Amino acid sequence: MSRTTTAHLFHSVDGVVEHPHLWQFDAFGPEDGQRMNEALAPVTDTVIGRKLWEEWSEYWPGADDPFGQWVNPIHKHVIGSSLPSELPWNSTPVVGDPIEHVRSLREQEGGTIAVLGGIETVRSLFLAGLIDVLTLTTHPVVAGEGRRLFDGVPTARLRLLEVRQTSSGNAVLTYGLRTDG
Repeated sequence: MSRTTTAHLFHSVDGVVEHPHLWQFDAFGPEDGQRMNEALAPVTDTVIGRKLWEEWSEYWPGADDPFGQWVNPIHKHVIGSSLPSELPWNSTPVVGDPIEHVRSLREQEGGTIAVLGGIETVRSLFLAGLIDVLTLTTHPVVAGEGRRLFDGVPTARLRLLEVRQTSSGNAVLTYGLRTDG
């Protein structure tokens, strides 16, 4: 048994994934939210980097929108080297190697595992072959600056699993990591 692991990032045309709230503007419509809800429905565990967890744990516990209703009760495995042994917000610190932790988590009972971010977390888990499905929603905007998902990594071959276009002009590209070289 190996559970499916997914990640979904927002992406500008010039490849920026950092701080999408600064450049998404009006390009996130109701159908994007519906699609996200469908993707999150089978998720029972999440993996999240410390910085993003710190940002989200300050905002989401008090939010009552659909994403808040989903993310607040879900179990969060937090990756970071300077975490206390106990965390609030239904969260557990990852002790030891994050890649081995996710490998082990994939073999446990449960539904889909969603890697929520940050950039380094998604990158390292994807390149380790531990993210089965990577969805990039490309917004019709040039961010101009910011970090990209695959800056500084060796060539990695992907396989396209799905392509969709939204009414707000987003291109939703879903990939898997090719294992045939």
